[in-house]
Amino acid sequence: MKRRLHPGLLALSALPAALLMGCGGSDSAVPQLSAATPATLQSCATLASSLALPNTSITSAVDVAAGALVVTGVSTPIPAHCLVKGKMNQRTSAVDGASYAIGFEIRMPVAWNGRFLYQANGGLDGSVVTAVGATSGAAPVAPGLSQGFAVLSSDAGHGAPTPFFGLDPQARLDYGYQAVGSLTPMAKNLIKSAYGKAPDRSYFAGCSNGGRHAMVAAARYGDQYDGILAGNPGFHLPKAATTQLWKAQQYATVSTLDSNSQPVLTSAVTPAEFSMVSAKIVAKCDALDGVTDGQVQDVAACQAAFSLQNDVPSCSGARDGTCLTPAQKTVLGNIFAGPKNSKGEALYTGTWFDPGIAGANFASWHFGSPATRDAGAVAFIFATPPTTTAAFAATTGLQYALNFSMETDYPKIFATTSVYTESSWAFMTPPNESQLNTLRNRGAKLMVYHGVADGVFSPVDTAHWMDALQANNGGNASSFARLFLVPGMNHCSGGPATDQFDMLAPLVNWVEKGQAPDSVIANVRGAGANVVNAELPASWSATRSRPLCVYPKVARYNGSGDVESAASFSCK
Repeated sequence: MKRRLHPGLLALSALPAALLMGCGGSDSAVPQLSAATPATLQSCATLASSLALPNTSITSAVDVAAGALVVTGVSTPIPAHCLVKGKMNQRTSAVDGASYAIGFEIRMPVAWNGRFLYQANGGLDGSVVTAVGATSGAAPVAPGLSQGFAVLSSDAGHGAPTPFFGLDPQARLDYGYQAVGSLTPMAKNLIKSAYGKAPDRSYFAGCSNGGRHAMVAAARYGDQYDGILAGNPGFHLPKAATTQLWKAQQYATVSTLDSNSQPVLTSAVTPAEFSMVSAKIVAKCDALDGVTDGQVQDVAACQAAFSLQNDVPSCSGARDGTCLTPAQKTVLGNIFAGPKNSKGEALYTGTWFDPGIAGANFASWHFGSPATRDAGAVAFIFATPPTTTAAFAATTGLQYALNFSMETDYPKIFATTSVYTESSWAFMTPPNESQLNTLRNRGAKLMVYHGVADGVFSPVDTAHWMDALQANNGGNASSFARLFLVPGMNHCSGGPATDQFDMLAPLVNWVEKGQAPDSVIANVRGAGANVVNAELPASWSATRSRPLCVYPKVARYNGSGDVESAASFSCK
């Protein structure tokens, strides 16, 4: 089905159509799920010896006193709970000879709200992080465990956060989606044994790769989860990771060389130069939302108003942070447009110009990640067949990135062999992502948020997904799925942004009370916050707040009222 383009965007091929389209819909056509009811923990210490679950080994079950667990960045005390640790599906690989299992922990509060939360972790997984349910917005004030959820965390089927598990076909599938399929029924059965009843409502949440996990869960396990929260989702991760390698190649053309004649990518565009471009974006686009406040809310209008070529000074002499050379402009123009092959076909979606490109996190994904994260991930997990350890050891991550071919290597993300029977594109991405019929038809809900200045996963790609979901659901996808863009925010947090927000509570209210969220209030992390954001402009109030609006609406100033308060803005 062809996407219906808004006439005003026909000339802006880099922008998703729905940015200027209406976003309507109600919940009248889908079932209303009932609310969860609380319960009290009945057993903990006996679970390790008494519980028998298929292919599961419970290694410990201990009581944790209230306040005993202290989590950095979390200001709300963690309540008394039961901590259960275990493993599923232990095996030895016939391919690489390594030992594998799906490691997990689940924390179950004594005073339970009747809900289960799958905490999907980011990166390459590979470690069982503390299952507190810190699921949305930076520096969470009250994570899921504090709110009374029983929370599960896992390593997704491999015991180290390194890419070498990609040599094993089953470990690839577990990382992609099968670990969730194994853990979900196990966790629900374990919760039933601990409380005397199964969870009334089940939720799934994560950011980055955790957001990818969430999007995959919405497509594959819509029958198992009632509410799903996906942050900055890398739901097309193989394409994004290969694009990272391509970015390194672009930046290398304008980088200085080190003593070994290798490009120093951080020299391609300096922090001062990114900040200068950011300031030019603000100067051109700040007032488009009705007020000059240092934030750009109307991203669609900004893409039409701002020109890298015309609005950023060109250097006539040496680079000094106040200009860009023509070559730098060409490189940045290419990167923001996204990669294409020799046929002119887009290989991954481009991204938006936003003031958040001045954020340190944005630069780290562009300059550091290709060599340290993406090269190994592409070589071992996303390429089929995977690169051998000997071949990878013979080079460096940077050299792998620079030698990667978007013509001959990129297609390997879609390839299969007799050993690796599912391509990385198949096991990493959500099938039928623009349908979600199972999730919709049973009354479940999906909330997605994405920082507009994400340095690795394109927010435009996520907006395009929302466009397609709307088109394939008669323009009424907002009855079960809503996207919230976060202006200025980098990857999951950071940047000049109101990046502290809670979307878990609004998700619960939507699922269990039918209260569809038209906006979510977000705050800055200024002086006095539990974790301060050092990148906030000095001119902003330390308590600034803004509404995050349901895409494609944007926060616009009402014309009067405190500019630092969300109450002075409306989603239009």
